[in-house]
Amino acid sequence: MHNARIHDFVSGMWDDQIVPQLSDYIRIPNKSPMFDAEWSSHGYMKEAMDLIETWVRDQPISGMQVERFQLEGRTPLLFIEIPGKGEDTVLLYGHMDKQPEMVGWAPDLGPWKPVIADEKLYGRGGADDGYATFASLTAIMALANSGMPHARCVVLIEGCEESGSYDLPFYINYLADRIGTPSLVVCLDSGAGNYDQLWLTTSLRGIAGGTLRVNVLEEGVHSGDASGLVPSSFRILRGLLDRLEDAQTGRIRPEVLYVDIPADRLNQAREVANVLGSSVYDKYPWAGATQPMVSDPTEMLLNRTWRPALSITGADGLPKLEDAGNVLRPYTSVKVSLRLPPTLDPNLASARLKEILEKEPPYGARVEFEVEKSSQGWAAPSLHHWLADSIDTASRDFFGPKSAAMGEGGTIPFMGMLQERFPQAQFMVTGLLGPKSNAHGPNEFLHIPTGKKLTSAVAKVLTDHYSNRGDPGATDTN
Repeated sequence: MHNARIHDFVSGMWDDQIVPQLSDYIRIPNKSPMFDAEWSSHGYMKEAMDLIETWVRDQPISGMQVERFQLEGRTPLLFIEIPGKGEDTVLLYGHMDKQPEMVGWAPDLGPWKPVIADEKLYGRGGADDGYATFASLTAIMALANSGMPHARCVVLIEGCEESGSYDLPFYINYLADRIGTPSLVVCLDSGAGNYDQLWLTTSLRGIAGGTLRVNVLEEGVHSGDASGLVPSSFRILRGLLDRLEDAQTGRIRPEVLYVDIPADRLNQAREVANVLGSSVYDKYPWAGATQPMVSDPTEMLLNRTWRPALSITGADGLPKLEDAGNVLRPYTSVKVSLRLPPTLDPNLASARLKEILEKEPPYGARVEFEVEKSSQGWAAPSLHHWLADSIDTASRDFFGPKSAAMGEGGTIPFMGMLQERFPQAQFMVTGLLGPKSNAHGPNEFLHIPTGKKLTSAVAKVLTDHYSNRGDPGATDTN
């Protein structure tokens, strides 16, 4: 009976309020500061936070306190405190800043254009992760509607996660007394292996990134006059990247960027490969006859969760094709994004990356690597028995099959920060980013039925947390 009431309440909230609110939110181009240096003067971040805060304040939650903070020169943070029973605290986390537009959207779609089709809400930021505020409060309201208890809840919504959460530690310190010591952390910013069951994230990769620039001239010169004499900045850059990555296999060369993969995570990868089968890789929009880098699905999973990997996410110094004259260009720059194993120190990795790329530049060219992003990964602690059982039961109750767990290849800096600050806390890291949802890319979408089920599952876990407060038991089933 409780499950039915929770499901009906949550479904109604999604249809009547959450989807319309998210549609308005998608229309706002509130790009993270790394992608919009003028974010403050543009006002989009304020507009998006205004929308979220207004909705929050309109909700009939007894005793709720809502405050918006914006320390000098920093992005805004929304702090929501909801009283509960007992002395425990649950911390629920999300973010409201977005990745940039990206090219390749379908003709009828766009990053700032909400479109609902086939039970999916298309547009930038809905699933990553503008829905978090709405889902968190809806889960809490669903319990009140069903007469079920929960502990005190603190909801934090930040504005620079996509830039590495560099503002968040200042807010955590500033609000330390207000936050308290949570015994459970719920994060709704992660992925899902499919839309058929509740997925728990057991690890997140770190990241080291920045801009690599190679200069050979002060200005461009006629390529017929200079080629063969002046070295190509592109060729030099290509060679520098080869110090880091084997161009034939994609394997990262420096062994210092690897860690030993725990045995339980190796076993988990094998289990997930059996569950997902070919969907481990066929969820991607492959072009032509392109194949994965490896053929074994288990190795694919380990490559995207526990091993370093390089992406070049942008370039400068290259004119558009229609503007490319016979000129030997003076420089080439690329944006380097190196994903790191969950437990690797990102500061060590960034320092090593800078050393590798700048050391002994070919031809004495001016080579500079500016570190712009350095974030710690995260490896989940073992689950308490009650939480493992609760997550599994919630999956069966609202999805059908039992829950599943795997590592994710993305980065949520907040998780590492929180585990260091609250080492005794339990973590439920989950999300809506399933196959083809394409966060950060074109045609990003939120799967609405999964949003309803996930919100209901969070409600179940919140009330189980209250019922099992103080349970010291742990298990390694995550």
